[in-house]
Amino acid sequence: MDLIVATPEGLYCPAGDFHVDPWRPVARAVITHGHSDHARWGSQAYLCHKDSAPILRKRLGGVSIETLNYGARIEVGGVALSLHPAGHVLGSAQVRVECGGEVWVVSGDYKTEPDNVSAPFEPVRCNVFITESTFGLPIYRWRKQAEVMADVDAWWRQNAAAGRASVAFAYGLGKAQRLLANVDASVGPIYCHGAVEPINEVYRAQGVPLPATKLVSQASGRNAFAGALIIAPPSAAASPWMRRFGDYSDAFASGWMQIRGNRRRRGVDQGFALSDHADWPGLLEAIHATGAERVYATHGSVGALTRYLRESGLDAREMHTEYGEEEAESGAAETEAAT
Repeated sequence: MDLIVATPEGLYCPAGDFHVDPWRPVARAVITHGHSDHARWGSQAYLCHKDSAPILRKRLGGVSIETLNYGARIEVGGVALSLHPAGHVLGSAQVRVECGGEVWVVSGDYKTEPDNVSAPFEPVRCNVFITESTFGLPIYRWRKQAEVMADVDAWWRQNAAAGRASVAFAYGLGKAQRLLANVDASVGPIYCHGAVEPINEVYRAQGVPLPATKLVSQASGRNAFAGALIIAPPSAAASPWMRRFGDYSDAFASGWMQIRGNRRRRGVDQGFALSDHADWPGLLEAIHATGAERVYATHGSVGALTRYLRESGLDAREMHTEYGEEEAESGAAETEAAT
């Protein structure tokens, strides 16, 4: 019997009687990370990494949450379960399930390059690996984080020298904090949108060092934003909220900026290809490091990744899920247009 199967409620482990990142309410949900497509409201009990718990409580309210440290093993029903670093966002985890001498790993979302804000990805040896494939096409190959951040700093400095504000659109959980932790905070003051600052506080409380930030609403003075960096969610783009910044340059930080034309379609001045998901080489590296004999690909460019893996001699299959409401959803149209 397979240790993990796809059901209408989500990925289910029959031997342990729990679901991993279910998209419908269930009795027991094991959560890989706090993004809304993986952690949904309505389940009776949740299990996650201890650093994800504050995020789940903030998003889901007073739910029942049990936590684990990375590597700690517990018995759930008839299986041994443990969580291992995924490198995606704070507290993100791969779920390892072992029963009858067989090991399956559900990756959730992951990236292989360390980012200074989340525990670095660790490959977990297994018989079967369930992988994401958000950027599962050979065109997606990320530059080193330090190189991208140098470009972000140069953009900010240029705007500051001209007296302009710099507005960077980034996902509120993960990407925003990654930007904050790696920019040159000496360039100028940093403000955050009201959807971003509460998550910053969660990161700080968990020991992640971030520079000083203020809410945009706390700014005072006609020229408060001149030379400042403002971090905002993509939903704020082209909204009345933007009018307060006067003369500004805007940018979008996302893996989808790898594709020529996406910046124009987004209507921003700059695009920085910075993703919290693995690129094509990262996916292949992670998959092969597991030693898995069978691979299931979930959301993203599933067909392309599984075809390549089969041609490489692996037993690779597709597994339907309802993930992808964060970075994957926002880039779906761009991927289709580009490919």
